[in-house]
Amino acid sequence: MVVNNTYLQNINVDLTKEKIYSLIDGSQEIAANIDEPITLYLFFSESTSSGMTVIRDYKRRVESLLREYQRLSKGKISLQVIDPEPFSEAEDRAASFGLTAASTGVGQDTIYFGLAGTNSVDDALVIGFFDPQKEAFLEYDISSLLYKLNDPEPVHLTIISDLQVAGGQNPLNGQTTPVYALYDQLSDTFEVLLISNSDQVVPDSTQVLLLWHPQNLSEELLRSVDQYLMSGGKALALLDPHYESDTLARNGAVGANSSSLPLLASYGINFDNTKVVLDALTGLEVRNAEGGTNRHLGFLGLTQQQINRDDISTGDLDSINGASIGSVSLSPNASLSQTNLLSSSLNSGLMPVSTYVNTKNPALLTKEFTSGNKKLALAARFEGVASSHFAGRSSAGENKSGDGVLVTQTNNLNLVVVADADIAADRFWVQKSNFFGQSVLTPFADNSDFIINTLENLSGSENLIGIRSRGTFARPFIKVQEIQVLAEAKFREQERRLQAQLKQTEAQLAELQTQDDSLALTPQQEAAISEFTEQRISIRKSLREVQFQLQKDIDELGNMLKLANIVAAPLIMVILLFLLFALFNKRAPKHVAVLLTDENDATMHGQTVKKTKNKKEKLEPVIHLDDDTRPLAKATTPANEKDGK
Repeated sequence: MVVNNTYLQNINVDLTKEKIYSLIDGSQEIAANIDEPITLYLFFSESTSSGMTVIRDYKRRVESLLREYQRLSKGKISLQVIDPEPFSEAEDRAASFGLTAASTGVGQDTIYFGLAGTNSVDDALVIGFFDPQKEAFLEYDISSLLYKLNDPEPVHLTIISDLQVAGGQNPLNGQTTPVYALYDQLSDTFEVLLISNSDQVVPDSTQVLLLWHPQNLSEELLRSVDQYLMSGGKALALLDPHYESDTLARNGAVGANSSSLPLLASYGINFDNTKVVLDALTGLEVRNAEGGTNRHLGFLGLTQQQINRDDISTGDLDSINGASIGSVSLSPNASLSQTNLLSSSLNSGLMPVSTYVNTKNPALLTKEFTSGNKKLALAARFEGVASSHFAGRSSAGENKSGDGVLVTQTNNLNLVVVADADIAADRFWVQKSNFFGQSVLTPFADNSDFIINTLENLSGSENLIGIRSRGTFARPFIKVQEIQVLAEAKFREQERRLQAQLKQTEAQLAELQTQDDSLALTPQQEAAISEFTEQRISIRKSLREVQFQLQKDIDELGNMLKLANIVAAPLIMVILLFLLFALFNKRAPKHVAVLLTDENDATMHGQTVKKTKNKKEKLEPVIHLDDDTRPLAKATTPANEKDGK
């Protein structure tokens, strides 16, 4: 322990499979590049969490990770671990930061387990509560908090759209159209600039770009978007084969209301705006003209089974709703990587958008539906090498980089494509109500969270974008699970058969025993009751044996692990220590003892000694240690040589 605390504090070895105790390169860069001091306050209720093993173990995991950030920051990060005891100033401080006080349900005690961070200009950010179920995103959450504290300036988001997302006037009735709820939330999170499809350039201040149902972009703006992406810009594109949340489209005044972004084909990304995905499994129920309900195969309610649980943008989402969704894929010759964020179920297929638009009755969609037995990508992240849409074309009038040169290729395209723009419309994810003059939003799906998560992830540094969900601290006993599966396959059928026999025997026994007590039982009946009783005992014994066999192999594995931990591991450690001791002892410098047995003179360590030949006598052994020569033992000298020869 002394050696560890003194010499080995800065030496770390992570032997876990997914390196859960190590920070990935992106997090290490964020910690190492912190410019101004950041103070982190880890609040954890020690007293009220007593006995909660999972929470307390996770707290040690979180603290260990924070210590690693602190070490890599070289003094820029300071960490304080605080126990907010009930009715203390520390508890008031945790509450003032806005941390979540989770109820234990026992005596109304609450637990604080969150993180607050402050920087040199008194900006404060928090992680309200560390939920062990979200451990896969622990590193991203901490790195994101540190990144924002180190760079507190608001992110500049540019939105390209002709939709009335910021409110406007309804062209049909002249009434004012309310602001999209998503646009309000984006304005709270980012510094938002809204430009039209007819504008000519992406502003230089843009840090992340949102293409919201783009249609007929001007040639100049298309080039500007292309060069923005070729120069390392990040973008989210909400495209749609048929955007039916538009007022005119909902009233059937137009045909297919499709998005268009021709840049994608040049990058190697396929977005088919001529077909709509129908899904028999995720189709939502809608009201029909008769007041009943029908399943609408074009209105999809995606659940956790269709949402990527391993990507930071979608890993914490439960449901996403959309309509007339298209599909995306990679071209065969593309140099990009594709990470699907949203997918259809296997029971899905494609329908021409023209047929879909002209089919007003959802029941007819079901009738004409044919499953392709294949999952389709509805939203995906594309990264890697891509060539400019304008590469090889005439450079006259084209957008160029700051040094006047057209950028024709990027090695780091960062683009997320969602094949649905209805996903951002209010009616698919939020219920609006008025409460004493205040607009109250009640979300019923995670659509806005998905879009904001994606934009926040894209707006971060390259290091932050690279952080995906990590491994979890809890490791399942895979071998035990395999044994359980094999044992159940082997014995479960036998157990079911015995259970059925027992049930039948007990029913027959109960039938005999409930006969009229006034009538004496015949010897045959008494024999039958006795036989059924013995049979019941035998069956129960067999059941106990089967249940024992189900657990036997697991118990044997447990005994082997105990033997390895209690006997084998310490024994191996002792053997290793013995071998190390022997190795170091062999290599250690040895003292030299010189017995003078030769008559000739010899020189050793700068001194002349006289050797005596053919004399079997005990001499005084001498050890030479540098310049210090001293006797170790008295020598016995024959009497005839007491003169000192």
